[in-house]
Amino acid sequence: MQTPTIPLNPSSTFPPKSHHTQLKLLPKLHLLPQSLFYRPPKMASLGGFGFGVRSQVVGGGASSSSSIGVDTNGLCTLTEYVGKEGLNVGDDMVVLLHHIQYACKRIAALVASPFNSSLGTQNTLAGTGSGSGRDAPKPLDIVSNEIILSSLRSSGKVAVMASEEDDAPIWLTDDGPFVVVTDPLDGSRNIDASIPTGTIFGIYNRLVEVDHLPKEEKALLNSLQAGARLVAAGYVLYSSATILCTSFGSGTHAFTLDHSTGDFILTHPSIKIPPRGQIYSVNDARYFDWPEGLRRYIDTVRQGKGRYPKKYSARYICSLVADLHRTLMYGGVAMNPRDHLRLVYEANPLSFLVEQAGGRGSDGKSRILSIQPVKLHQRLPLFLGSLEDMEELESYGDVQQRVNPGYEV
Repeated sequence: MQTPTIPLNPSSTFPPKSHHTQLKLLPKLHLLPQSLFYRPPKMASLGGFGFGVRSQVVGGGASSSSSIGVDTNGLCTLTEYVGKEGLNVGDDMVVLLHHIQYACKRIAALVASPFNSSLGTQNTLAGTGSGSGRDAPKPLDIVSNEIILSSLRSSGKVAVMASEEDDAPIWLTDDGPFVVVTDPLDGSRNIDASIPTGTIFGIYNRLVEVDHLPKEEKALLNSLQAGARLVAAGYVLYSSATILCTSFGSGTHAFTLDHSTGDFILTHPSIKIPPRGQIYSVNDARYFDWPEGLRRYIDTVRQGKGRYPKKYSARYICSLVADLHRTLMYGGVAMNPRDHLRLVYEANPLSFLVEQAGGRGSDGKSRILSIQPVKLHQRLPLFLGSLEDMEELESYGDVQQRVNPGYEV
């Protein structure tokens, strides 16, 4: 017998009234389906997590069914995987993850909606978030941010949320055990071309030793933890499939959304990035702005004259989550050599996932997870990929782009 999917609650509307809500600036928001903005009912226990029909698990490297809580058919949902019969990450984390995946299902519906173009073509919102010009927040970013904020607040498990779309971290509740950092909708400026987008998130334990400080101060300190302190991280890729890739410090695993049931199904257990790939991912239209070391590396591998005697191919989507996902699957290197990507909510969570899959995340010189953030929206170069490829890249020394002209597109 199938168990029911999570019901929508028409009486619970979105967004909550708060000083940072920007939705009043979106005159065409009423065109979006209202189902995007319903919040899941608050859960009194873990007993309501059952899901219905499950899809077939594919891929190799899965643990035995007895160790990860799969059913007799070898099928496993995300909630089952992290629950008491699986990784047993703890009840608080399971509740938080339930709300995160719910928010990401809503964002998946948003980016696939025929109405999103009416939001995406509106003027940039002023005075919001960390971006300016081409990186300034767009209406879809703001809606996605509010969906995640609403879900995290409803979970009751998050003390602080720090987002690319907010100037400062938001304190949610004094007794929440976790801190969440997020890029709600990476790549949204490409959405009109139906290029894949994604959500990135990282989860830390709350720093109880700073609980006595004023809210603004302790919210910032909690958000500026080094990536090595992450307890979980993940991304959700919105593409031909909706894929949630996550790690809790014991490997990297990917789950694919079954739209017929609302389940995220384990499809890529224990992902292992190949030790070497044959693909590099970078915007090489900027070749003449690169330092000598990076140009020599790219010239060498694409001629097949590197440590791996085959010619490399270039694959570049210009969507960070999509480029990284391909790199995890096939190996190679995904990079942005200039000071552009954010350490706290982009580089740290993605480096955590890559390391858990056997790869490396670097700024070209240092391990990303060892860098201590000093600002919420701190930028840096980012190189992610196969261990042998990363070692070869870094051996060229000068790979960080310091000449950084303004790019209009």
